[in-house]
Amino acid sequence: MADLWLMFSGAFLAATLLPGGSEILLIGLLTNNSEPWLALLIVASVGNTLGAMTSYYLGRAGRFAKSPKDFENKHYQRALNWFERYGVWALLLSWMPLIGDILCLIAGWLKLPVMSSTIMILIGKTVRYSLIVFLFMTAV
Repeated sequence: MADLWLMFSGAFLAATLLPGGSEILLIGLLTNNSEPWLALLIVASVGNTLGAMTSYYLGRAGRFAKSPKDFENKHYQRALNWFERYGVWALLLSWMPLIGDILCLIAGWLKLPVMSSTIMILIGKTVRYSLIVFLFMTAV
């Protein structure tokens, strides 16, 4: 049970603006075989999604502090272009290093719907962790 809390905490923190290696933690816990792989997958996906939603709400709160001109950075511009083109579906890429955090922040800043944003983020995060678990299980 302690390993599930460790996985949740690691995944949550890795999805915020703090750097983290939740994938390495997941592989370590799978190697340790202390918890069932499905439980680790679920906890990692939910923890990472909730961490991403923290970034979403920071973006929403940042609406009062940031103007569109503040988003002239190339990473922000790329994320804004994805939202213009794909809307909330762009959040399926929230698992990506660097750009994923920015996608979640901008989704909040743009006031995208909370429920659909959460679902897209959860799907993206779950697919990533599922791939990691699958690759680990087939390699062992």
